[in-house]
Amino acid sequence: MDFTGQRVAVIGTGASAVQAVPLIAKQAADLTVFQRTANYINPARNGPVDPEVKRARKSDYAGIWERVRSSNFGFELYLLEKGALESSDEEIERELMDRWNRGGFGIWLGSYLDIYFSDEANAKVRMFLNERIREKLDDPETAELLTPKGYPFGCKRVPLDSGYFETFNLPHVHLVDVKANPVAAITPGGLRLTDGTEYDFDAIVYATGFDAMTGPLNKIDIRGRGGQVLRDKWAEGPRTYLGLMSAGYPNLFTITGPQSPSVLSNMPVSIEQHVEFIARIIAAVHDRGARAIEPTSEAEDAWVAHNQEVAQASLFPTADTWYMGANIPGKPRVFMPYLGLVGPYRQKCDEVAAAGFEGFAFTGTADRAGKEGALA
Repeated sequence: MDFTGQRVAVIGTGASAVQAVPLIAKQAADLTVFQRTANYINPARNGPVDPEVKRARKSDYAGIWERVRSSNFGFELYLLEKGALESSDEEIERELMDRWNRGGFGIWLGSYLDIYFSDEANAKVRMFLNERIREKLDDPETAELLTPKGYPFGCKRVPLDSGYFETFNLPHVHLVDVKANPVAAITPGGLRLTDGTEYDFDAIVYATGFDAMTGPLNKIDIRGRGGQVLRDKWAEGPRTYLGLMSAGYPNLFTITGPQSPSVLSNMPVSIEQHVEFIARIIAAVHDRGARAIEPTSEAEDAWVAHNQEVAQASLFPTADTWYMGANIPGKPRVFMPYLGLVGPYRQKCDEVAAAGFEGFAFTGTADRAGKEGALA
């Protein structure tokens, strides 16, 4: 898309907008960003990789891969032993500034554990990040609008940016707050806010998010035993065992689905773990001469309860996020990913396999020639 010379609107300020806005601003004659919720954004620090770093990583590739498989979030990022509440302001400034300068997810996934459970601890990180925002912006009013409020850091997805805040220092880039004055209508010439203010644009970019995790599955007419539609079973939130299968839907596997680490992890690491585990399950079905496998209702109930228990002990449910389904009108407010971390989740799956795939029910028989028996 070429926006050269155009008047452009971007609706939304999530991860997609954070990446798109600086690039659109380089082309557009005028750019207006409509923001409902300001985000805590960490710098990406993308750039050429030092040749020495390349050599070190290639020489330790197997080691790196093994470490991320047993890590907290699928990255070589490690939480500090000392919590933010146990640390002095000087220590916190030093640790966070080091991660800020390096870029990436270090402040989010590699700093203090207690920021996920204590708002007092979380506030110390918020203060640091708010100061970084003010440093980047020339206009104090714009800085105030871009400073997040009303939710803990890290409980919404943390986008990585390359010049997002600085873009709002450009004279042709404007920020409009639509939290109290939402977009009411798209018009032939642009859009209109609730208070009647109209804007004219040549192009509108909708960076408005998506129905995460359950949305794609609910849009498919997936039917299980007795014709039960999956979206009906999940009407009050996803119900799975290990985030992998749902009782009553034999042989239906959801790769990095809801109630698995999925979006709270480095996805390729979690995808590979699920594919490997599913391959083990399929081999077990074959070896037992069965036709199908699915979770027991008891195992599913226990996993759903465990998933929510882990989440409710944290600050994550206090934020209106797509992790909670809060961005979709009418969607149940249920924490959908699994917060039990990548390494422990892998260990749990290995334990389930070692216990003869505990929590799963194998049904039906089939002889080696492929002749199928009746379902159990």
